[in-house]
Amino acid sequence: MASLSVFLWYPGTAGAAYDRYRSVFDLPGDPSGENFIMGTLEVAGTTLQLFNGGPHHDFNDAISLFVAVETQEEIERLSDGLIAGGGSQGNCGWLKDPFGVSWQIVPVQLGALLGGGDPEVSGRVHQAMMGMHRLNIAELEAAASA
Repeated sequence: MASLSVFLWYPGTAGAAYDRYRSVFDLPGDPSGENFIMGTLEVAGTTLQLFNGGPHHDFNDAISLFVAVETQEEIERLSDGLIAGGGSQGNCGWLKDPFGVSWQIVPVQLGALLGGGDPEVSGRVHQAMMGMHRLNIAELEAAASA
């Protein structure tokens, strides 16, 4: 049977990214080491293959890694860990890590809040979300209940 994984091409920073992601997501494994060329991590059930391929390709926002979380604490911890050292927080739960990879840190509740079948509720939740950088579960739920 075929398998699917995400292959990430870094310009020489794959080892640092490997160490960062291993730390942020509390994953087992050894540090990347000085001669790191390629490594594999499983993050939230998805295999990431990190490769030092050289400066031939750049990351952009056309693809992002979507991480569904259950708590506000997870949103804060993962976002802080991923942007530390030069990344940036974007709107609506998006962020860019210091290596240029785009991530979305999203509460699992968001799908139900946006797609619950009541267009007025969905509209309020959408409006609330559009005004946020990091998604705030309590504020999204309050918008749904308003």
